[in-house]
Amino acid sequence: MMGSNIKHQTSTLSLIFLLMMPGFALSDVNQDKAECSNQLVGLAPCLPYVGGEAKTPTIDCCSGLKQVLDKSKKCLCVLIKDKDDPSLGLKINGTLAGTLPSTCRASASMTECISLLHLTPNSQEAKLFEGYQKLTEGHGSTPAATGNIYIYS
Repeated sequence: MMGSNIKHQTSTLSLIFLLMMPGFALSDVNQDKAECSNQLVGLAPCLPYVGGEAKTPTIDCCSGLKQVLDKSKKCLCVLIKDKDDPSLGLKINGTLAGTLPSTCRASASMTECISLLHLTPNSQEAKLFEGYQKLTEGHGSTPAATGNIYIYS
């Protein structure tokens, strides 16, 4: 049953990303589509966590996130930016999604999203990413999934 749930989440995430494609205003849509549709599938195991249904991200979520960040940080930025898009059909908690790199002990600065997405520095969206970064800087006591053990720093 768990495998079919992950397959459903993966399919849902792929479909959602295809629906998000019109939101790429300043980029080559075909390039972003090819780049991010494959990358975001790796974040399917994160949906229960960023949707507020799980207290901590799973190992699969964190490893998928690290792979996405290694290949294209922009893809995570796009997903977080468009989290409130009603066409997504998903409930994504922006704070949980924005602090996911820190929670998973992955190297990422959420303020990089401002330049990656070509946001105006003082815009509301830019301020959200700056806020996520500030939250991660004080995120030292958040558990990170490592096997079945949760490490607190």
